[in-house]
Amino acid sequence: MLIQYLQGAIQDLHTLISYTQLDIQAIKRADHDEIFARNIQKDALIKEFEIKRSLLDQEVRTLMEKDPHKNMAEVIGQEAVDLFGVMRESLNELKRINSDYARMVFAVSEFFTSLMDRLIPKDLPAYGENRRISTPKQASFLQVQA
Repeated sequence: MLIQYLQGAIQDLHTLISYTQLDIQAIKRADHDEIFARNIQKDALIKEFEIKRSLLDQEVRTLMEKDPHKNMAEVIGQEAVDLFGVMRESLNELKRINSDYARMVFAVSEFFTSLMDRLIPKDLPAYGENRRISTPKQASFLQVQA
């Protein structure tokens, strides 16, 4: 069972990596609907991975309890040790890709926030500043007439 759980967890990670790569491509195309639609799939996949990770933990504990005098590598076997290595590499790859994606998301968010501030400026007085004295900032290219 341990090998099956490991293989399933690795497959989940590879799928998450491919989804994140697709999200990076979509954000470059400004296809935000595609990203939002995929979030549901990614959330479900993350939950599945967490379940498999919990099952892996239980399985390793059970094996270690049966043979407490041996080290873990001897108890779980070389194939499982190798698969744990693959899983670690996959987690590191997912972390790297998620960091790249997060930087892109942040940049896009900052762009839209600054654009909105230019279009619709906010009257944000500094802390302790009297609101009656504060004058609203004028929009550079948007004027509203009532």
